[in-house]
Amino acid sequence: MHRSSFIETGGARTPACASRPDNTLKEEDPDIALIARVGNREPGAVREIVTRKLPRIVALAARMLGDRAEAEDVAQEAFLRIWKIAPRWHPGESRFDTWLHRVTLNLCYDRLRKHRETPFADDEPPKQADAAPLPDERLDAAGESSRIERALARLPARQREALVLHSITRICRMPRARR
Repeated sequence: MHRSSFIETGGARTPACASRPDNTLKEEDPDIALIARVGNREPGAVREIVTRKLPRIVALAARMLGDRAEAEDVAQEAFLRIWKIAPRWHPGESRFDTWLHRVTLNLCYDRLRKHRETPFADDEPPKQADAAPLPDERLDAAGESSRIERALARLPARQREALVLHSITRICRMPRARR
């Protein structure tokens, strides 16, 4: 593949259409017209894409990073990437949401690498006892959302990514009345 067949996301090069050799999508991407408007630098389009995509991008990044402020920084960088790529967006290579989630995840991985996240070794016990409250005390004190965030923070990055993407996909597929 030549260079234009790759998408630059968070410092990584990803094939533009690795799973679809014919470069066509089976269903219409609902964001094509909006991305074209952003590419034309229409102020209303920029507001609309931020309104549509910001909550999901911040939620994804917050779950991956465990820090709302860093998640907002990641979202800001993702929207800068949208601004840069919109004039050159090629419909049909991939869905816009797929690209945006990949960019967001790559930006999260960049931040996690900066913090040098180290996985737990299965054969190495902790050096000292955990001074935190007992698990049942924490469960009683915290709501479901905070328990989930703590559990996700303990997972290796790839497992966290899979769970977060599954959760977001499931929420997006819910009928609007149930949201």
